[in-house]
Amino acid sequence: MKQAILLFLLLFLPLTVQAEQEDIQQETYRQLEIFSHVLTLLQQHYVDEIDPAEVITGAINGMLTSLDPHSSYLQPEDFKELQEDTRGSFSGIGIEITIRDGVLTIVSPIEGTPAFEQGLQAGDQIIRINGELTKNKPLMSLVKKLRGKKGTKVTITVRRPGWQDVRDFVLVRDVIPLHSVKAMVLEPGLLYIRISNFQANTLHDFRKELNKARRTHPIDGLILDLRSNPGGLLDQAVKIADIFIDEGIIVSTRGRKQEQDIVFKAHRGPKHRRYPMIVMINEGSASASEIVAGALQDHHRAIVLGTVSFGKGSVQTIIPMPDGAGLRLTTARYYTPSGDSIQATGITPDIVVPFIRPKEVEKKTRNHRALREKDLPHHFENETAPADTAKTQDSIAEQERKKVEKRLREDNQLRTALLILKGLKIAANQCNEEDQAAAGTQKEPVTATP
Repeated sequence: MKQAILLFLLLFLPLTVQAEQEDIQQETYRQLEIFSHVLTLLQQHYVDEIDPAEVITGAINGMLTSLDPHSSYLQPEDFKELQEDTRGSFSGIGIEITIRDGVLTIVSPIEGTPAFEQGLQAGDQIIRINGELTKNKPLMSLVKKLRGKKGTKVTITVRRPGWQDVRDFVLVRDVIPLHSVKAMVLEPGLLYIRISNFQANTLHDFRKELNKARRTHPIDGLILDLRSNPGGLLDQAVKIADIFIDEGIIVSTRGRKQEQDIVFKAHRGPKHRRYPMIVMINEGSASASEIVAGALQDHHRAIVLGTVSFGKGSVQTIIPMPDGAGLRLTTARYYTPSGDSIQATGITPDIVVPFIRPKEVEKKTRNHRALREKDLPHHFENETAPADTAKTQDSIAEQERKKVEKRLREDNQLRTALLILKGLKIAANQCNEEDQAAAGTQKEPVTATP
């Protein structure tokens, strides 16, 4: 009897699943019939003649944007532009944007671009582009409106929390280079590296800057600046984190299907990379930059400083279409090593330090530097030093020193990070000295011969 019941269940369950799938399929066909009927009515009765291909493309975009703000349909020219975004350069105003609650919103401006220089910020809402409303428009169509030939102008109307009225910004488009890594020596042994976004060559350029710094002085501490970094290529972010993490999970992704579940693990690296680190983030740090910050934070490999990040915890896959178009589809969520999703919550810094825009500093204060012998009138020249070489080296060093001083003067978050890093360096040196002293005073074991 039991065997008969078990056999019945085994036969019944597949039939039930099959019936459910057939019901879903029939419902899908019914909805497609409704869509086809609406399209026919538009072609027959709409006030103007319509282009069926254009209407269907709009319907596809509407279908995708109803799911989440990051999925979209890319027409062939848009797909080509997206591929160029990870290599080479493009001409535009230099912002990363997304659709949030139907409104075009800036994720972050790219450092050194027209948008950055004009003071646009993460969270700014772009209401109009050249007078045209942006609300509920496809993302890629708005990207195309913002891009254009170098030297041409575009006017955007911006709304920002705290403003009573919207404001217009007139920006002159420029070539936006995709060099994502910049470095600066703050003090001997203390290195600052900024990653503006994650592109195909980010890992190569990052290693290059590390090796360049090590050739002149051992690295005693590193500040990794991921502020206003909107993300980019997942594999590059994982490899950057892997440089500093010796073992364990860097990030994991979970999708609806099992094959979309991936775990990225760290590999043991050289000992000389185990110096103190501080990672800087802000509300413009999103996606791949949050992966790096979250991994280094969870592994206690770095102190995270700044403000809460953007909170984009989803993974998009680009699927090529037969006609040269592409489908940008959200296929998974990613999780930090601790198993937390940062979707809509972001990475919370270990030390919260809001950015304070610098006030005008008096000219004499900005230009002040210590008086040296060479500044005195009629000073004696050093006859033993090669004059040209000495002047050149001194000039380069002076320029670098002024550059660092200016950056620190204008960036309170960086000043705080440097202060903490110097403290960590001192503590590390003291520990090393104590270990060496203990090793030097250790007594030899006593032995006896009976």
